[in-house]
Amino acid sequence: MEETINKTPLRRGSGGARPIKLSEIENKDVQRISTGISELDLVLGGGLVPGMAVLLAGEPGVGKSTLLLQMANNIWHVARGNNEPRAVLYVAGEESASQIKIRAQRLGIKGENLEILETTDVDEINSHLAALHSRLIIVDSIQTLTTSDLSGTAGSVGQVRECAGRLISQAKSIGIPLILVGHVTKDGTIAGPKVLEHAVDTVLSLEGERFSGLRLLRTTKNRFGPTDEVGVLEMGDAGLRTKDINGLIADSTDNRVGSCLTVTMEGTRPMILEIQALTTPTPLPSPRRVGNGVDYNRLQMIIAILQKRLNLPLYKEDVYVTISGGIKVGEPAIDLAVALAILSSYRNKALGGKMIAVGELDLLGNVREVNSLAKRIKEGQKLGFKNILSSKNLTSIASFKLQ
Repeated sequence: MEETINKTPLRRGSGGARPIKLSEIENKDVQRISTGISELDLVLGGGLVPGMAVLLAGEPGVGKSTLLLQMANNIWHVARGNNEPRAVLYVAGEESASQIKIRAQRLGIKGENLEILETTDVDEINSHLAALHSRLIIVDSIQTLTTSDLSGTAGSVGQVRECAGRLISQAKSIGIPLILVGHVTKDGTIAGPKVLEHAVDTVLSLEGERFSGLRLLRTTKNRFGPTDEVGVLEMGDAGLRTKDINGLIADSTDNRVGSCLTVTMEGTRPMILEIQALTTPTPLPSPRRVGNGVDYNRLQMIIAILQKRLNLPLYKEDVYVTISGGIKVGEPAIDLAVALAILSSYRNKALGGKMIAVGELDLLGNVREVNSLAKRIKEGQKLGFKNILSSKNLTSIASFKLQ
């Protein structure tokens, strides 16, 4: 039955729904499916959940397809060990089956139970899902799918929204995890309608410089786990593997001009990073300020603080700051390390000793305490760093003396 109010359709319910008290709802134990990749399991909150819809986004060439092939292979091996040898269905909307085969051979994946479906018709995919009893469904990518019920082209708002909705509904009805690969725009955001991110349970992003081996896994939305964890992986010839970035940084003990170490919190995990800075006289009336991995406006503020509080004539200098490994950090806890790296480069003197700097700078040049400071200090001490500068032993940037 349908009524209209101000020409807007109003549909009546069937009358079968009723409110339920929250206290009456029974808790259900969720049986998670391990991906066989510890860092991915950490970010997901312990693994995949039956009927879970995940949107995986990342720039071209960052390693999305490699990650998915490794995960599909691991999940099948785990399932076979548990006497559940169900196949993994890989829907190839962009690449051909032969291209996927070449990548699998490079990764050493035989693919005994990895089934490739070459199609871009979402209704055909759903018909296969109803017939097959798959362990996992991977769709690469959602922007290539279409349905004949709509007239739009592949990648249009209507097609992406409708195709994603049909796949998610089907996956949830049969209780199979679904992973959708999404494109990203030039500014790094997920392409397509925003409703795509709202429709899935988890939004997972794979980040990293294309020509750097380091990769970071993050979640911006997760209905089945935390959103503050980060996974650290390294891309190699044999695919993605777990990376201990802290051990790599700790082994590099040489003091270099323009370099300062810091500890940033990626979720609940402390990570030691190297901040590098370069200052050089500029012939231009407006000096360059370039920051890779650091917030540009934050960099401008730190430079202004150094000019005002330490009387550094940085208005005559080009300033370049980067975080090694292509990592992007937005938290202000790296302010002190950025300032000391710039100071070291300008004075052409190394900071000296195995030093770590952690602290936020205010406009007065004071060093403020940051969250999880005790955990950051403990991580530095565990790796052999005894000289750790923070708000506990440095009140302001002006009180720091470069030897």
